[in-house]
Amino acid sequence: MRSHLLNDTTADRYRRSVTEGVERVAAKLATTTRPFTGVTVDDLTPRIEGIDLDRPLHDTTAALDELEEVYLRDAVYFHHPRYLAHLNCPVVIPAVLGEAVLSAVNSSLDTWDQSAGGTLIERKLIDWTNERIGFGPAADGVFTSGGSQSNLQALLLAREEAKSDDLADLRIFASEVSHFSVKKSAKLLGLGPDAVVSIPVDHDKRMQTLALARELERCKEDGLVPMAVVATAGTTDFGSIDPLPEVAELCSQFGTWMHVDAAYGCGLLASLKNRGRIDGIERADSVTVDYHKSFFQPVSSSALLVRDVATLRHATYHAEYLNPRRMVEERIPNQVDKSLQTTRRFDALKLWMTLRVMGADGIGELFDEVCDLAARGWELLAADPRFDVVVEPSLSTLVFRIIPSGVTDPDSIDRANLYARKALFASGDAVVAGTKVGGRHYLKFTLLNPETTVDDIAAVLDLIAGHAEQYLGDSLDRAC
Repeated sequence: MRSHLLNDTTADRYRRSVTEGVERVAAKLATTTRPFTGVTVDDLTPRIEGIDLDRPLHDTTAALDELEEVYLRDAVYFHHPRYLAHLNCPVVIPAVLGEAVLSAVNSSLDTWDQSAGGTLIERKLIDWTNERIGFGPAADGVFTSGGSQSNLQALLLAREEAKSDDLADLRIFASEVSHFSVKKSAKLLGLGPDAVVSIPVDHDKRMQTLALARELERCKEDGLVPMAVVATAGTTDFGSIDPLPEVAELCSQFGTWMHVDAAYGCGLLASLKNRGRIDGIERADSVTVDYHKSFFQPVSSSALLVRDVATLRHATYHAEYLNPRRMVEERIPNQVDKSLQTTRRFDALKLWMTLRVMGADGIGELFDEVCDLAARGWELLAADPRFDVVVEPSLSTLVFRIIPSGVTDPDSIDRANLYARKALFASGDAVVAGTKVGGRHYLKFTLLNPETTVDDIAAVLDLIAGHAEQYLGDSLDRAC
């Protein structure tokens, strides 16, 4: 079995195996005509359950043949221009190259003696991102597994900086359309069930700062501690951006930690023409970025950035076998000193390769393209009497629903939209997401593929309308 270990004696086998796998994937990418095959859980489950993992195939080609049957053939392909559902981006080739390198070398980014140059590359990228945000020389940060982990660590730092003797007194303020990880983080941090105060949003789905001011004032009057305000730069459902300068003023006034969840909107940091949409982010105490959303990176590639490196001490623990305190005095950089994780992949390499090959402007151009596409899609929806569109996009998300002609019953409209989404997914012709607005079911396009066109959007809208009309027609037939 030693022949399977990657080392100096198996380099040729490694090259052949990986090349064969890459060829399979490349062939799928070149021939995929739909984002999904429409396979069902009931169809796919027996194929995988029938595989005996205690009986290996002992052959790479055979294993890849099997993988074709259980995964590659029915995977949901985000690179297809009619995948319009969640915050999943097509990935750029330099980042995929970086992924191949980091997987093979397998550095662990917790300590210097496991990563060396990897440590310095990650730190350089953190510094680069902080410069893009507008933080000063005291800023720092660390790569994370994703936005949820970044938000958790940011709120951990905020909790510790609040210096409250009673966790039950702490309050976090976030808009009613902020990410669910804010509430999950509060629970994980031991805060009370009322810890997260939901702030209403305006017509554009942005946090109402007057309401935030009232709640902050009430918090003080009640003898509670305003631990943090979480402003969102790109909400998951709407792509809306909270008024960051106004939020920053209130945080300064009330002495409250300001966290900006820019997991989605971080692409604007590289934008050539839309960077102004997140002005005020430089006043935050911490920022979440997900490069694997709007920097076109493979999962995972994310980071937490902080204005003041000193706050990261709240995540620091020393172990004699790993990062003893003397290493600080010896100026040995250990990333585990500021991370919630210990063993950690060298995910920073993907972004490094992207910047070295494409440059930041190349990333920004791609993200600007999808933002422009969303603006054109909104115009299309706003002019189409079949659809109700919720809000003009700030980034690249469109939330809408079909209003079938002659149908006024809200429950029937809900069922028609739910059916249309399900039927579209089953067909494999396109993939769209769904959400609720005002308690009613809506559909969602999350546009992160520059290859998607207005014609693609129009075609998918026609498919949605067709499925909804079919559902209503069938319902009428059954009623008769």
